[in-house]
Amino acid sequence: MEERITELEVRLAFVDDTVNGLSSADAEIARRLDLLERALRDLRSDLVNMRAGIGGDAASEPPPPHY
Repeated sequence: MEERITELEVRLAFVDDTVNGLSSADAEIARRLDLLERALRDLRSDLVNMRAGIGGDAASEPPPPHY
C-alpha cells in the first residue's frame, strides 16, 4: 500500500509540473497575442492615416511642374 501511495505522489508531482509548465506557456502566449493585437491596431491606424493623406483634396495640391 505504501508503495502505491508513493507511486501516486510521484505521478502527482509530474502532473503538477506539467500544469505549471502549461500555465507559464499560456501566460506567454497571452502576452504575445496582446503585443500582436496592439501592433495590428497601430498598423491599421497608420493605414487609415496613409489613405487619408493619399486621397486628399486635389484642389489644395500645387500644380505639377510642367504648368
